[in-house]
Amino acid sequence: MRFDLPGTDAFTRPYWDAAAEGRLLIRRCAACGWAHHYPREFCPYCWSEDVAWEEASGAATLYTWSVVHRNDLPPFDARAPYTAAVVDLAEGPRMMTELIGAGEDGPHVGMELRVAFRPLNSDAPGTAEGAATAVPVFRPPSSGWASQGQSSSRCQPSRSPGARW
Repeated sequence: MRFDLPGTDAFTRPYWDAAAEGRLLIRRCAACGWAHHYPREFCPYCWSEDVAWEEASGAATLYTWSVVHRNDLPPFDARAPYTAAVVDLAEGPRMMTELIGAGEDGPHVGMELRVAFRPLNSDAPGTAEGAATAVPVFRPPSSGWASQGQSSSRCQPSRSPGARW
């Protein structure tokens, strides 16, 4: 059984179907206006269940990263070194991902990024039926990987850093 492929269920199916089409979805709360990611059936800020899928712009900035030089778990062992990253989406949520194509200068905090989608080999033996077929990764706009997931952007309501509900 492969454990590296995200599984899907009835709730997450729209997210993974959109990713397979090259679109990044987030959730937005109609009650308080905040966007969030990872997808949940309720708002993590006000606990409302009045949340809906929204297509993200695909724009982000690099918050932090770490280059993974060794990972003993297949298939990650064959991909090392790779860059695990946390990005701030233009819509507000922070997202864990992988950074690709950072170039010779390497990554830097605040670096502008765009979403791209890594196709997954979901036909491999041991893959669960209904597994995701693409995952979002991020790259600098000039890195050459074709940009996908372009849509209009909605901004997050402003709040001061460190503010809590």
